[in-house]
Amino acid sequence: MAVTKKDSARLAKRLGGNLSERRKQLGWTQEMVAERVGVDAETISRIERGAHLPSLPTLDRLAVALRCSVGDLLSKEGPEEASEAATFGAWISELGTDDRAFVMTVVRNCCEYLGNRSK
Repeated sequence: MAVTKKDSARLAKRLGGNLSERRKQLGWTQEMVAERVGVDAETISRIERGAHLPSLPTLDRLAVALRCSVGDLLSKEGPEEASEAATFGAWISELGTDDRAFVMTVVRNCCEYLGNRSK
């Protein structure tokens, strides 16, 4: 079965919408995604608008960066809502080892404090 331009355009729109939705769930800008994927921000903008279909390697890097599957990005249902844990993991993933450990300690201490306060 031959893929038509109409099919490609529909897929590009779906991918773009899912990419934008996932990016916003994580609270990221197009520039932040572009940096993690190794493309420029205009490329992310073009993909989100449905004006460009990325190569398979770029699609894979997008999924890895956004902590979802390629299937989520291509799905008609859109990407699953990012869990709080996945969102937190995405936020700290770019930090160095020492900085990640620091953030984890601060969060743990906050959680312990708030947990004890509510008892």
